This record gives sequence, structure tokens and C-alpha cells, in this order.
Amino acid sequence: MASSDLEIMRGVYDAFARRDLDTIRAAIHPDFVMEQSTALPWGGVRHGPDGFFAFLGALLSHVDPTVAIEDLFDAGDHVVQVGHTSGTVLDTGAPFRAREVHVWQLRDGLITSYRVLIDVPAMLAALQSAGQGQLDGG
Repeated sequence: MASSDLEIMRGVYDAFARRDLDTIRAAIHPDFVMEQSTALPWGGVRHGPDGFFAFLGALLSHVDPTVAIEDLFDAGDHVVQVGHTSGTVLDTGAPFRAREVHVWQLRDGLITSYRVLIDVPAMLAALQSAGQGQLDGG
């Protein structure tokens, strides 16, 4: 893996924090594939940049999330982010916090795959809550 892959992913996380969709789109390879648990309303397998933005649109229609990176590291041919997502459930205003791992793969400076591993029970509890306070799955 090129050491620049870590810098690319730092830039993508920074762009997400700013909701800079043009920068994110420019980082996604046409053959991109992503996967997240289908137990979540925004989960499933998505393909290409349009698939990623369909995921993002579904996610942002349910929650207003912020990703907190605890570690971002080179794992050979992947970049791995360990941290948590916190924010607010839009329907209820309930706060949430869930542990997560993101596994990214890049080729020629573009993201080709993204696997989201999140504490699904914590996210489902947050989505079903009615302002019960902060939830933390770990």
C-alpha cells in the first residue's frame, strides 16, 4: 500500500466532517463496492460512486453523525479506521454513540472498497429510542 493512501483517507474523513461531497466523490473509483449490515436502514451492498451516495443519503436521512477516529492505520493492502460514530437520530433527537471499524481499500489513489463494521445493536437501539440519552455499544 502506498503511504499516501493514509493521507487520502484522512482527507476523505475531513471532507465528510465538512460534508464536502465533491471531494468525497473525486476519491471513489468507478468499480467501488461497499458493504454494511442490512439490519440497518441504510445498510446493504452498494456499487460505484452513485451507490456510495445512495448509502450516504439514506444514512443522513436517519442520523446526523460525526466520526471520531481513534486510530487510522496501514494494514497492508487496506486502511483501517477504529473509532466511533456519535450524533443525533433525526426522528427523535436522541443522541447516540456506537463503536465502529471501517476497512478501506484503494487502488491508484482511489477508493475501491469500503466495509463498515458498526455496533449494530447500539445503532438499532438508538434508532428505536425516544430521547433515552446517550447509547454506547462498547
